[in-house]
Amino acid sequence: MSDLYRSAMHARIAKLPQLPPDVPGEEDEDEEDEVADSIGALPSLSTNSPSSHLPRTPNPEYAPISGASYFSEAVQVDVPASKLDVRVYYTPPQTTDGGAGSVMVCHHGAGFAGLSFALFAKEITRMSKGELGVLSLDARRHGKTRPTEGSSDEDLSLNILVQDLYNLLRVVFPDASAAPSFLFVGHSMGGAVVVNVVPRLLEAEYRVSGVAVLDVVEGTALDALPHMPSILNSRPEGFDSVSAAIEWHITAHQIRNITSARVSVPSLITPTPEPRPRGKRAFTWFTPLRTTGPYWEGWFKGLSTAFLAARTARLLVLAGTDRLDRELMIGQMQGKFQMVVVPNTGHMLHEDDPLTLAQTLMEFWRRNERVLVGIKKVGDL
Repeated sequence: MSDLYRSAMHARIAKLPQLPPDVPGEEDEDEEDEVADSIGALPSLSTNSPSSHLPRTPNPEYAPISGASYFSEAVQVDVPASKLDVRVYYTPPQTTDGGAGSVMVCHHGAGFAGLSFALFAKEITRMSKGELGVLSLDARRHGKTRPTEGSSDEDLSLNILVQDLYNLLRVVFPDASAAPSFLFVGHSMGGAVVVNVVPRLLEAEYRVSGVAVLDVVEGTALDALPHMPSILNSRPEGFDSVSAAIEWHITAHQIRNITSARVSVPSLITPTPEPRPRGKRAFTWFTPLRTTGPYWEGWFKGLSTAFLAARTARLLVLAGTDRLDRELMIGQMQGKFQMVVVPNTGHMLHEDDPLTLAQTLMEFWRRNERVLVGIKKVGDL
């Protein structure tokens, strides 16, 4: 565990089993629950199953992969202000001058989790030679983040999610003057969260070198909301095994990178509680997206204005060129932000092509970190 974490928070460290990145292996019995909790036990082929079919034998091609080799640490961070025990995946920056360095803070979209950035994070660490750290979290009601003090984590409104991220960073990096500079990366719903947390952190005198939003545009998102119920109805209610869930994400083109799916999908599902209701599969979705419907409009309304108003470098990364709304089109013509299109990807572009996205973000970070450092030096003089 890094010295930064020892001094910044009281946390329980969940040791990740050391598995190779591309092939599944066997975990030691005394390992913490990184794989066991996120994967769960495979369903038995019981003849007393209430469903009318026998579960298929899991396909080894879609076997889950541990996140061990993609981040240095998996930590549960107690965030009292939010009444949450937040799962954080973290690789600290390696600095040679004794400074705080820079950390890329990644926030996932609705229904996904922090491990969706696993392959991308490893590319960032490799390309920066460890100079740029990466922190990826599970939001409330997602992944391994849990409520504390008997509280509820049902509220997924934008202000609550923004406050959660702000509170987490204040716990992990309590001293703004000694904290690293932050580069925020948010996918879909997470894009709205990171855009809106920037002014709060700047007001608290943290350094922010940039904000990148992945494949979300206010106008397009709001236009798509009426179609969301039918989209969700096309998703299976559950799965016979973790491998089946991974296979569905690949065959349904939800994720186009099989390695990334094998790492990230296990954290999206959970074993169905026993006694299992008749007809229910062995695994269900951890975050029931239908119940988040009341928050959809609030996530995206005003996003373009907030993005263009952020007092930091701005980057919009899209999977297609036809997704800009009017406000962003005007902003782009005025040179208010950088836009990059990652070809041959879907909505989960950070999973589909983590290498290209990492190259884009590295260029963005190096260019704007130099500007940030230059401004600070002028201020010191």
